[in-house]
Amino acid sequence: MELESKNPHFKQTVINKMALNHFMNFIGFEATKIEAGYIEGEIQLQQHHMQQSNFVHGGVTSTVADVVMGFAAFTLVPEGQGTVTSDLKVAYLRPGIGNKLIAKGRVIKAGNILFYCEADIICVHPENGEQLIARGYSTMCAVKH
Repeated sequence: MELESKNPHFKQTVINKMALNHFMNFIGFEATKIEAGYIEGEIQLQQHHMQQSNFVHGGVTSTVADVVMGFAAFTLVPEGQGTVTSDLKVAYLRPGIGNKLIAKGRVIKAGNILFYCEADIICVHPENGEQLIARGYSTMCAVKH
């Protein structure tokens, strides 16, 4: 499904907005791919991303899901608009064991105000490779700045 942005400069707009997202930057999330309706990024996992059993903390998992889905929707709105999370659901499929998280967020249905999104959260282990550890679903809402 090919989505079209209403912002001809959406890639630079996303980069600029991500630079202002303090929490995203605090946890070390970096975007690796920006397309209309799609964002991919990663976190190099450190001890502060883990919970007491040394699995990726569920809050980190849900945060990166929210980030990639929110910015995937943000790629589609006109300049001068933003997006906020209206609802968020995360299904945790298995423990996150590894040294890197990869998050892939996409818009599955775009409207003028509401955007239905999903995300895959993948944990990379140096010996066991990539495992899908969670899937997120959200409704993002366009807002004027």
